[in-house]
Amino acid sequence: MAKKNIIGIPSDISMYANQFSFFSRSLSRDLKDKVDTVLMGIPFDLGTTGRPGARYGPKSIRMASSNHCWEDIRWPWDFNTFDYINVIDYGDIDYIPGKPESVVEAIQKNADKILSADKTLISIGGDHFVTLPLLRSHHKKYGKMALVHFDAHTDCVPNTQVINHASMFYHASNEGLIEPKHSIQIGIRTDYDRKSHEFQVIDTTAANDLSVSEIIQLIQDRVDNLPVYLTFDIDCLDPAYAPGTGTPVVGGMTTEKVLKIIRGLKNIQTIGFDLVEVSPQYDHAEITSLAGATIILEFLYIVGYQKRTNKVENRLFRKP
Repeated sequence: MAKKNIIGIPSDISMYANQFSFFSRSLSRDLKDKVDTVLMGIPFDLGTTGRPGARYGPKSIRMASSNHCWEDIRWPWDFNTFDYINVIDYGDIDYIPGKPESVVEAIQKNADKILSADKTLISIGGDHFVTLPLLRSHHKKYGKMALVHFDAHTDCVPNTQVINHASMFYHASNEGLIEPKHSIQIGIRTDYDRKSHEFQVIDTTAANDLSVSEIIQLIQDRVDNLPVYLTFDIDCLDPAYAPGTGTPVVGGMTTEKVLKIIRGLKNIQTIGFDLVEVSPQYDHAEITSLAGATIILEFLYIVGYQKRTNKVENRLFRKP
């Protein structure tokens, strides 16, 4: 039997055998020095206002990631990111289902542990509420951040109910976790209060009309030199490309264009990533789960690219 190591299960094992982790990375919570990137699942959807089921997202995304295991190099990159970064799958966090507030403590406790060990954290949701406690943990380490947010919704509803997947960035702004004047949202196609909304918005009409390079430049100009947290709600994609989500909105972006934009962000100081709102029971043929797994793999390539080119200041960036 092939030998398993910290980097993962070798490619000479069937890609569908024992597929319990993302991209067959080792399941571990040992944050030893040679580990630099950690994938963490958050199976939570009690903040959902539409169709529930995102609690099953981490599991379905991990399973769909097996479709990429046969590739030595993810196209169109020219290197294998796992030659430059050591990745573990931390598994899913635990919380008390009858006490949704317990997920906040669980997320922050585990995220704090990972970040304090100087690891890059990539989180897999779960509904979009989970980004709020993740931002709190990243802010604790890195200070005020810019937010790059792909979504059909602004998620800035002024709601006193904190555990809600439509209000996270309203609360994040009020708590001083992110700097709205340096943050940007891409793919928005639902109504919002434009008078009080401080985020720059590239709505879905503009996003579909602008070129990839134009969008990348707008994002780079907006975030400036701040550390960046990148959050991706799968419903940014049109339902034709991501039917398996709780709040689908027609008229969205294509998977190809989104992947090109994400690749183009490889030079910004990204200090954290998450992908949320995959609800596999509404999916067909794993289309949405595969899109989610592919986007997360692009996140991993960004981290690998930055390490390969010695652009590691993003992960070493410290709160002033």
